[in-house]
Amino acid sequence: MNIIDTHTHIFEPEFDNDIADVIDRAQRAGVEKILLPNIDMDSISRLHNLSAAYPGYCLPMMGLHPTSVTSGWEQDLAEMKKLFATRKYIAVGEIGMDLYWDKSFAEEQRLAFEEQLRWSVEFNLPVSIHSREAIPEVIDSIKRIGQSELRGVFHSFGGTVDQLHDILSLGGFYLGINGVVTYKNSGLKDVLTHTNLSHIVVETDAPYLSPVPYRGKRNETAYTVQIIEKLADIYNVSPEEVGEVTSRNARKLFGL
Repeated sequence: MNIIDTHTHIFEPEFDNDIADVIDRAQRAGVEKILLPNIDMDSISRLHNLSAAYPGYCLPMMGLHPTSVTSGWEQDLAEMKKLFATRKYIAVGEIGMDLYWDKSFAEEQRLAFEEQLRWSVEFNLPVSIHSREAIPEVIDSIKRIGQSELRGVFHSFGGTVDQLHDILSLGGFYLGINGVVTYKNSGLKDVLTHTNLSHIVVETDAPYLSPVPYRGKRNETAYTVQIIEKLADIYNVSPEEVGEVTSRNARKLFGL
């Protein structure tokens, strides 16, 4: 099968003891590329090390995750931006806003997000967006910076039908679908019937959000197969077609 995992954190410590096996299982499952969004300052070296160990296969992004935005966010972004001059990244990410866990830095999150959206324009790179409980706010920021100049993916999409339409109306954005689509009570299956595969990319967000039947266990890239199979069921097509279309979308968006 032809699969691209567009969002995974397999550079995290949870994979230290068996990363070679994780990569091997991904390759045997048909995963042709693994895209790695950064999290914070501490994760940068781990991200770079894994990308260097698997060049051309594990591809890095650079950005500051919204839940990592603190009072020192401006200095963090200044250090991260310098890296674009010396390294190649396929996207700006993981960036965005998260109003689920903690709203105390909501304004700082917005400012950091919009600064990183400007990087996307400056470096002509797509963005990988985290928008938990913040899809309207994220869309407002995209429009404020310039939706015609921006493109990317709403990672771990779990919004309403109206929010789906709002995202797609931006013109340059895809929906990142992961293991949540396999959860019985998520409601995501019904929302996705209001669009089609041309707007979807596949991701795991490993080590989080493992699909059924692995829910509650550590997620990994090979489990994209379960996501592909669920999407095949939703759209009444073969898993091979889902893999082909979503991978084509990923190659187009990330310039692979």
